[in-house]
Amino acid sequence: MMQFKVIVRNFSSSSAMQSAIKNVTVIGGGLMGSGIAQVSAQAGQNVTLVDVSNDALAKAKKSIGTNLSRVAKKMYKDNPQEGEKFVNDSLGRINTATDAAEASKSADLVVEAIVENIGVKHKLFKQLDGVAPSHTIFASNTSSLSINEIASVVKRKDKFGGLHFFNPVPVMRLLEVVKGSETSEATYKTMMEWGKSVGKTCITCKDTPGFVVNRLLVPYICEAIRLYERGDASARDIDIAMKLGAGYPMGPLELADYVGLDTNKFILDGWHKKFPDQQLFKPIPLLEKLVAEGKLGVKTGEGFYKYEKK
Repeated sequence: MMQFKVIVRNFSSSSAMQSAIKNVTVIGGGLMGSGIAQVSAQAGQNVTLVDVSNDALAKAKKSIGTNLSRVAKKMYKDNPQEGEKFVNDSLGRINTATDAAEASKSADLVVEAIVENIGVKHKLFKQLDGVAPSHTIFASNTSSLSINEIASVVKRKDKFGGLHFFNPVPVMRLLEVVKGSETSEATYKTMMEWGKSVGKTCITCKDTPGFVVNRLLVPYICEAIRLYERGDASARDIDIAMKLGAGYPMGPLELADYVGLDTNKFILDGWHKKFPDQQLFKPIPLLEKLVAEGKLGVKTGEGFYKYEKK
């Protein structure tokens, strides 16, 4: 998985933000890392995107440019010249580098968005804890792991919290700001203000499994799978029921296929290991079977439904 690092200088109109966060480092790759880089650049912040591979950086920057062009067409549909300026200015704020540790030495905020593996996250934060300035805030973009557990390896536990973005980052307006058991009020307020500065609507949650969205969403999807597994209703009827009866844009089994059945299983397995007595977190034989067969949903062409490969 590509590992990106983003340094952001914030030129928010808020004087508090100018003094608190000027340089942001985002570590992580793929859609989440590049998405955070994009929204930061769009907001007028200077970004340095860091990865061990220059090829990966070039690919990421090209993807960001394509996404920015889409944004410009919507925002400046009557003024293409302004749209072009918006794209060029935003891209101009994104620099690239390959030395992750060196980049973190000037960071006011580090946001981690790497693989959901506690060991990998521990290794990263332990390294950064030794080189980042004492005032630097650390945050994880984890969607399923414990913020307190991730923070256990650093000394600055009062400056550690969660910043959970949603995919795709430029489109999804929500940001879950997660308070660990030792997160200070000053750190929390700074994270909230920074989230608003990149255009997100911020909500607050304690360090509970899945925070707000996934804590409600994953059990909901799992109960739909169990309903289908028992033969109580067809997959299509379950999805139609929730779309027309509850007003959801997608049914739970459609959503499971879209997210990836392996991702759903990964989250459920982690929660079950930590909370073995919680019935909602129990493994689901049908989900286990589909994942074992490589039927992971949209990305493999088959899950609860079959899809045409593009």
